[in-house]
Amino acid sequence: MILPEHRWPGAAKVWLEAERLGFDHAWTYDHLMWRWLRDETWFASVPTLAAAAAVTSRIRLGTMVAAPGFRHPVLFAKELMALDDISDGRLIGGVGAGAGGYDDQALGAVALPPRDRASRFAEFVELTDLLLCGHVDAYEGEHFTARDVRMRPGCVQMPRVPLAIAATGPRGMRLAARHADIWITAGEPGVFEPRPVERTLPLLKKQVAALDEACEAEGRDPTAVDRVVLTGAMVDGLLDSADAFMHAEGLLGEIGFTDLVVHWPREDFPYRGRREVLEEIAAAVLSGANVPPSWPAGPSPEAL
Repeated sequence: MILPEHRWPGAAKVWLEAERLGFDHAWTYDHLMWRWLRDETWFASVPTLAAAAAVTSRIRLGTMVAAPGFRHPVLFAKELMALDDISDGRLIGGVGAGAGGYDDQALGAVALPPRDRASRFAEFVELTDLLLCGHVDAYEGEHFTARDVRMRPGCVQMPRVPLAIAATGPRGMRLAARHADIWITAGEPGVFEPRPVERTLPLLKKQVAALDEACEAEGRDPTAVDRVVLTGAMVDGLLDSADAFMHAEGLLGEIGFTDLVVHWPREDFPYRGRREVLEEIAAAVLSGANVPPSWPAGPSPEAL
């Protein structure tokens, strides 16, 4: 997870370093302003990912996560299609319901109650999925409308850009079971109290089981959905050392997670850490591995 907080000459070096170290995917937050860094430098996610796609060649890139509070599915799907093209099929479309906060304030939006926010998110995901798969003649929802939308040339990845859906509640889990290639959790929603990974396992196990149940209810093989845990907020301690990372990797892998996301270490709060630890992890865990992820892969340069 690379925060969009640096001017591009410096940020480019971070994205390139993430690829050099061997990480499979790199993400950035999709907010207008963000929590503790509201008064600090903060750039938009889509142009940041476009620039990152232009300077990298292997690593997959994603939004963590785009929300319907300030995005319309038609515009968002067009942006994802363009990013997928720029990156030669390396994009992941990470989406979530959003929690309002500073983004809503910036737009003067009225905060929705949880039920309405969940309904809006369901429409957002459904319509985005339809658009990424092709032409949409008409969509009439309570929150979003689309008419005669053409999506040409379409996504590089087929049948569409992989969708990564952040969800924890029953409705969100059903949505993920229906539409997601990847499911994302950071633990308990809205909790930013760091906890050792061992203390988070009971909650995470329940969430994994809930996703499995939702997939079965939708008639979908649960193993078809990869599982990502975003660490650094509630799930903490992975960047204390390479040993700590490998210990957490083992524990989280045992309960069904396929991928871990850590924050690029910062000098100050939040996500303070040491850059050297990433080098240690790369040497101990990632070096030479580079096993292609199970998510749909982009075409080889020879195929373009």
